[in-house]
Amino acid sequence: MGRMFDILDGGIERLSRRAAQRLSRRSALAGIGTLLVGAGAVPILPVSRKVQAAPPDKATLASRFAQSAQTDDPTACNYWRYCASDGYLCSCCGGSPSTCPPGTAPSPTSWVGSCINPDDGKTYLIAYQDCCGQDSCGRCACLGQEGDFPTYRPQVNNDIVWCFGASSMVYHCSSAILVGLAE
Repeated sequence: MGRMFDILDGGIERLSRRAAQRLSRRSALAGIGTLLVGAGAVPILPVSRKVQAAPPDKATLASRFAQSAQTDDPTACNYWRYCASDGYLCSCCGGSPSTCPPGTAPSPTSWVGSCINPDDGKTYLIAYQDCCGQDSCGRCACLGQEGDFPTYRPQVNNDIVWCFGASSMVYHCSSAILVGLAE
């Protein structure tokens, strides 16, 4: 094994000496610099995106939630508006999908999501608004994570208690207000 390292070591030494005799330090540094700049330009080279350009069909775009969503029972977690809802449903707590129960106040802030209505196949923008001022309802706890982002993107994060600016920061339930078509 020692003999192999001697041969390898001798070969690298001969190559290094030849390079030192033929190249100046400046030309070696210029070559290394050119190589580094060229390697940095590789990501901006044109790439064929033809495969990605093909428009997907609606069935491919539909999420797991959208595939099982329904429009009949607003007290069920798979009601189509609840794709990005997190918390207790106001429709189980004395309110409706879009209104707060009596004795609570809607927060002036909300998070947003876009859900597919299975009846017409269109995507709608939904504003999820917490209803505040009473203890948690405790009924119909649902967790929809469609389009949910971490807290660094708060406008699309459903884990935050959205009672900012309300008279009370006590969370009761969450409503899902239909804003309009998202397309």
